[in-house]
Amino acid sequence: MDKPLDRRRTAMELLENMFEVEMRFLQSGSESLDMLAGAFHAEVVVHEPQSLPYGGDWKGLDRVGALFRKMREIWSDVAVENLQAAQSDDMVFMSCTLSLTSRANGATIKQPFAEVLRFKDDRLIEGTPFYHDTSEILAILR
Repeated sequence: MDKPLDRRRTAMELLENMFEVEMRFLQSGSESLDMLAGAFHAEVVVHEPQSLPYGGDWKGLDRVGALFRKMREIWSDVAVENLQAAQSDDMVFMSCTLSLTSRANGATIKQPFAEVLRFKDDRLIEGTPFYHDTSEILAILR
C-alpha cells in the first residue's frame, strides 16, 4: 500500500496561520496559551532587538505569550501589509510593511520589516525580526 505524500505547507500558509493567531491573541486580550499553540511550537524562541521595550530572547510558549502581552500594552494596533515570502526547507524569509500604533499617544509608524523564521511541525520554533528603524519606533513611544 502506498503511503500518502507528506504535504508541506507553503511559506505563505505558514505565515498566514502564524500572523492570524498572533493578531487574534493581540486583539482579543486573551491570556490563553492554547490559542498560541496552533502556530507556535512549545519550544519557540523569538529574538527581539535589545533596543526595543520588549527586547531580548523570549523562550517557550509562556514567554512568547508574555512578549505578546507586552506588545499589547505598547501598541493599540499592529498590522502587516504587502506580505511576501520565500522558503527553503524549514526556513521562511519574509518581508512586509509593518504598521504600529502607539497606545500611549495614538501615533502610527509604517516601515519595512523582515523576519527570518524557522518552523517545526508547521509551527514557529524560532523567529528573528529585523525592524527597518528601531530609533523611529522608540521616538513615537516617547
